[in-house]
Amino acid sequence: MTDSDASAMKLSPGVVDTIISITASDVEGVAAVGTRATTGIRSVFQSKSYNSGIEADLVDGKLNVAIHVDVFYGYVLPELAEKLREAIADALLVQAGIEVNSIDIYIDGIQFEQPE
Repeated sequence: MTDSDASAMKLSPGVVDTIISITASDVEGVAAVGTRATTGIRSVFQSKSYNSGIEADLVDGKLNVAIHVDVFYGYVLPELAEKLREAIADALLVQAGIEVNSIDIYIDGIQFEQPE
């Protein structure tokens, strides 16, 4: 693929949301991506995708991201938020060639039990 082929590539918003969701879920300390209102049994009855809790807007060629997460108890929240920012920015640049302008992390809840 040449540079001109890559610049002509178009991604649907669902692809970007999926990259963000999977990347965030892989960061140690993140319990869930999305808000409590869209997780569990409620999500079965709502028409939102599993990526709800993620907003990504392209502005002047760079992406502004907002993501809602639940985290596990015991992690230093500012450090966890920074790890999320770095992981998401790296994944978007490497996998989709998209530069990030800002990533806002919203910690909506804390879970006290980690799955074994």
